[in-house]
Amino acid sequence: MTNEQTGSRKGAAIDIQACSKFYGNFTALDDVSLRVEPGEFMSFLGPSGSGKTTTLNLIAGFTDLSRGEIRLGERPISNVPAHKRNIGVVFQHYALFPHMTVAKNVAYPLRQRGVAKAERDRLVDGALAKVHLEKFAHRYPSELSGGQQQRVALARAMVFDPSVLLMDEPLGALDKKLREVLQLEIRRIHRELGSTFVYVTHDQEEALVLSDRIAVFNKGRIEQVGTGHQLYSDPQTLFVGQFIGESSILRGGHWVNGAETALDVGGTTISTPGIPKSDGVQVILLRPEDVAVQAPGTGAANGRANVIQGTVREAIYLGSAMKYEVLLADGTPIVARTATQGEAFGIGAGIELAWKPEDGRLLTDDGSVGGH
Repeated sequence: MTNEQTGSRKGAAIDIQACSKFYGNFTALDDVSLRVEPGEFMSFLGPSGSGKTTTLNLIAGFTDLSRGEIRLGERPISNVPAHKRNIGVVFQHYALFPHMTVAKNVAYPLRQRGVAKAERDRLVDGALAKVHLEKFAHRYPSELSGGQQQRVALARAMVFDPSVLLMDEPLGALDKKLREVLQLEIRRIHRELGSTFVYVTHDQEEALVLSDRIAVFNKGRIEQVGTGHQLYSDPQTLFVGQFIGESSILRGGHWVNGAETALDVGGTTISTPGIPKSDGVQVILLRPEDVAVQAPGTGAANGRANVIQGTVREAIYLGSAMKYEVLLADGTPIVARTATQGEAFGIGAGIELAWKPEDGRLLTDDGSVGGH
């Protein structure tokens, strides 16, 4: 929930307008435009080298723009030095001063701003309380766990009450359980502060947990911006469809039949609503939970008009669900996830896969997913 929804607009909007970054002949960022709303939690998601950290560094002022403009609220900041942008930054590797106590580390940006000691102490106490480290004020970074050090870094970034807080994969060095705990802490702190948060990650699950909206980066450009639900249920490109969540891709000769597009997959006709958005080759993207696994000969049932034969390659028990990796006759792999209450199939079993035509997403093959 954004702070506009809760009635608070403490955070500042960020407007990235036609921004590019070149390093010689290499294009790190290619004509990217994006607006982050006041108080919003926006995540930049994408693989390594996709441009997400470059964009974060341009906002922070650590990197100079090659072309375009960035505005913080109503103020152009492209030519404003980093230390004058009033932006908090949290890095992956903490960047704490080892010779300073926790309290002095958190107080450092206040000292740089000339804040009086009494006010400085009050603000440091408040920031440490927000991250539940008030009892650790006199310890040194070497005496803290990785999770505690990251909380100190977070307290230091927010102690001067920035309107924007940037985080560059801050949980990347932590184990899975601790990451999950700190994700919830960051969500809570965002709600309490009301600042605009921009968060860089390559972990799609982390982006889904934290974000109001997600910008998906690929090869220096933004492929799509939306809520987690929008990106998962209605991807606009094949890259987004396969990067957000688990999926399977069906390829084959395709043709338009009225309001549907049909694919010939190994001699089986598979249909899905919609007509191609371009002249390119079309594929169908399937989510595992939409695919039923059934005994041979079951055929179409419960609206699942698309039925195709396959062989179980892997059967994985997940507690509440079974995950099947199935090979079609032409070698295409399909992933299905079903409730464990149903019939279980072993490795090597011949089965049918069935799904409703409307559960397939028709997308243009952009070459982002290799063939089988």
